[in-house]
Order: sequence, then C-alpha cells, then structure tokens
Amino acid sequence: MAAGTTFSRLSGLIRSLLLAAALGNLAHADAFSVANTVPNMLYILLAGGVFNAVLVPQLVRAMKNDEDRGEAYTNRIITLAVLFLGSVTVLLVIAAPAVVALYTDPDWPPAVTASTIDLTRYCLPQVFFYGMFVLVGQVLNARGRFGPMMWAPIANNVVSVAVLVLYLVVFGAATGPAATGGYTSGQALLLGLGSTLGIAVQLLVLLPYLREAGFTWRPRFDFRGTGLGHTLRLGVWTVLFVIVNQAAYTVVVRLATSGTADGGTGYTVYSTVFLIVMVPHSVVTVSLATAALPRLSARAEEGDRQGLAATLSSVMRTALALIVPFALLLPVLSDPLARVLLGWGAAAGTVENYVPTMAVFGPALAAFTLHYLVLRGFYALEQTRTVFFIQCVVGVVNVAAASLLVALTDAQATAPSLAVAYGCAYLAGAAVSFQVLARRLGGLDGRRLVRYGVRLVLASAVAAAVGLGARTVVLAVGAGLPDKVQALAELAAAGLLGVVAYLVVARVLRLAEVSDVLDAVGVGRVLRRVPGLRP
Repeated sequence: MAAGTTFSRLSGLIRSLLLAAALGNLAHADAFSVANTVPNMLYILLAGGVFNAVLVPQLVRAMKNDEDRGEAYTNRIITLAVLFLGSVTVLLVIAAPAVVALYTDPDWPPAVTASTIDLTRYCLPQVFFYGMFVLVGQVLNARGRFGPMMWAPIANNVVSVAVLVLYLVVFGAATGPAATGGYTSGQALLLGLGSTLGIAVQLLVLLPYLREAGFTWRPRFDFRGTGLGHTLRLGVWTVLFVIVNQAAYTVVVRLATSGTADGGTGYTVYSTVFLIVMVPHSVVTVSLATAALPRLSARAEEGDRQGLAATLSSVMRTALALIVPFALLLPVLSDPLARVLLGWGAAAGTVENYVPTMAVFGPALAAFTLHYLVLRGFYALEQTRTVFFIQCVVGVVNVAAASLLVALTDAQATAPSLAVAYGCAYLAGAAVSFQVLARRLGGLDGRRLVRYGVRLVLASAVAAAVGLGARTVVLAVGAGLPDKVQALAELAAAGLLGVVAYLVVARVLRLAEVSDVLDAVGVGRVLRRVPGLRP
C-alpha cells in the first residue's frame, strides 16, 4: 500500500512537470488546471464524504452479518451510486458555464473563459468515474484487497503523461501570446478527453480484481427497508467536514484565478507547488499515521487515554523529525529546485513564479502536519463532531487570510499569498486541535513536545544556514555555468550539506526520533555505516 501511494505521488509529480512544460503557469495553464480540478472537487462535495467515511464499515458489517456475505447490500449501493453519479454528471456537463463562473474570476480574458468552459465540459464526466473508482475500491478494501486501489492511480498518471507528450508533439509548448490565451478546439479536445480517459482507466483496472474477490455486480433497485438511509445518516459530520473544506477551497481557487486574470501568479503555480511540497507528507506522515491509527483506536477502546496520548506524541515527534528540516531547507532550495524541476518548455521564461510560493509552503507544511496528526487522535476517539468544528476554524481563517492578503498584494503575489493563508489556517487549526485534544486526554505530553520542538528547530535552522552558505559558494564559483548545471550544483551542494549538518546536530542534541523516521523511509541502514551521521 505504501509503495503504491509513493509511486502514485511520484508519477503524479512527473505529470505536473510535463504540464508546466506544455502549458506554462499563466492564464492559459490555469484554464486547464481549473477545468481538471473542478470534477474532483465536485465529486468530493457531492459524495466523497459518505463514500470514504461510511461505506467501508457498512460493507464490512454486511459481509459479516448478512447471509449472502453482503452481496445484495453491495449491489444496491453500486446501483444507487451509478444512478446518482450518472444523473449528477449529466446535469453538471449541461451546467458547465455556471460551474466555471463559480470557480473563476469574472475578469479573466473572454478567450480563456470560453476555453475553460470547453475543457470543463470534457472533464466533468470524471465526476462519475471518480465516484465509481472510490466505491469499487472500497468494496475491494472491505474484502481485504487493499493494493489495487493504491496502485490504480498510476494508470491514470501514465495516461495523462502520454496525453501531455502527444500534446507537446502535436501543438508544442505554449509560449509568447499563447501563454495567456485560450485553446483551439483540437487542443481542448485532446487535453479534456485525455484527462477524463485517465480517470476512466483508473476505474477499469480495478474491475478484474473485483471479480477475483468473488463479486459480480448485478443491478438491484429494491432500496426500501434495506438500511441505506441509516448508512447515509452515519456520515453526517464527515459530510459537513467535507463541505467546509470544499467551500474554503472554492474561494481559494477563485482568488487564485484573479491573479492570472491580472497577469500574475495563480492556481497553476499554487497547485503545482502544493503537489511538490506534499510529497514528504504523503510518504512519511501518512504512512506513520496509517500505521499508528489501529494502536490509537485500541488505546481508545481500552479507555487508556494516557497511552493514546503517549502514542500520538511519539508519532508527532517522529513525523516532525523529517517535516521540520524539510520546511526550513525548502526556502533555501526553492530557487534551484524550481529551475531544475519546472524550468522547461512553456514555463522556462516564468519559472521564477514558483519560487516565492515554494519558499512559503515549506513552513506551512509543518503546521499542516501537526494538525493532521492531532486529528488522528479525535478519529481514534470517534469524535468526528469535534473535528468538524475545528475544521470550521481552519476554513474561516483560510478564507479570511486569503481574501485579505490577495486584496493587499499585487497579482504577482497571489499564489504566495494563498500559501501564507494556508499556513496561517493550519497553524490556527493545530493550536486549537492540540488544546482541545489535550483537555480530552488529560494532557498530550506538551512540555516534552515543546522541548523537542526547540531542539528540532535549532537543528533544522543550522541545516538551513549551512545549505544557504553552500549555495552562496556555488553561485560565486559557478557563475559562468549553464543555468540548469548551476541549479543542479546549487541543489546538490546545499541539499547534501544541509542534510549532513542536520544529522550531525541532531546527534549532538540527541534527537532519537530522527533515527525512527530514517528507518521509516528506508535509509536508516545505509546511514548506520557512516560514522557520526546517525543520531
């Protein structure tokens, strides 16, 4: 499962890099980025909360308690989903202009708005395929087949990469006036339908595993008296949680498009950098949280709140041992990293647009990580109502800070302003969630976490300073090198020396959790052979 998630993230990253090379990062790119994001947002808003939070336990219950091992219940669920998602998708395609108006700035150039509507029409069928993918994947999970759902997104990314390569071959990179203009009908057709094909393939690769799991779908329309209403009521707080998140994100997307409407940075810059920054979270934090949740739930079931607090505190310290140095090193590395990863094709002339947003998103990730992990404690206690109200705080702060910062800054600062707002929102969320959970548990090892945090920030700050010094030397020595060679040299020197400095200081400060996280990502054995680097 972890390997599938990691490869999926990496293949998605390759897709994003190709997207930057093909479309750039101005209004032209935003048209496709918004059109291709809206279907997933709408699916999550309309059905995602119920599908993810409610169906697995209910499917497992039906498998254990029903005479047919949940066959009839699962058939009814899938039939209802096909009818609901199919109807909603048709209505959304018809209403594409209204959908685009909801998510984009009214001052966008008319050609860009028209292209966004065309692209959105081609992409909106993804709502159906997203929903059915999650549902079929959850049916497989309930039957003990966890791997296919983790690996299937790679198929989508492979299709997307192929579509973008074909786009580059046929149409070339969007440079000059094209970088801020609309799309031809052929360009929109290839990008829009190609993206939808990727989501459809993601669903199709699951179907053989469904048959292997011993399930064959047979439509059933006898919904009355089958407990489906109870199933939907169970997810009410999770659904409200999703609505708050999506409402806030809708405002963020609309504000982001106001940046490219005025010729500055916008949604493509924001979403691309977000994907890059979230890679360590997906690989480290999510893996640690997934492994810890059964232990947290067991402590909660036993009424051992002190044990739950100790376990959660340990997970937080371990995750932050990687996330905090990453957060402080990223501002140092953001310029060469952007030039190496994103400075190609259509984005080559505007690669500097990514740098401020990347620098700001690093520290924001640390706040998000702490908030994300504290919420695992509430989930273990099954206190989803509390999670909803905490998320309301996050949503309100995000919208308020984003609106204020975008209004006070110029268009070029739109994307970094949204990243700052994101960090403020999750810093507030982390503070509130930590305090509430600490009161519920009678403490959350707060003093130990503070002492640990001070030492961790100190080690990370030293690493960032060493990295900055190394990069300064490379800039002076390699002034005549080609840009990409110089960027690679800066990245290698600053990154390598920064990591070494962090490991050395972590050893001096006795940050034992660094060893745990290195083992978690699979490099602990290698570093044990290097004297002085293992804390």
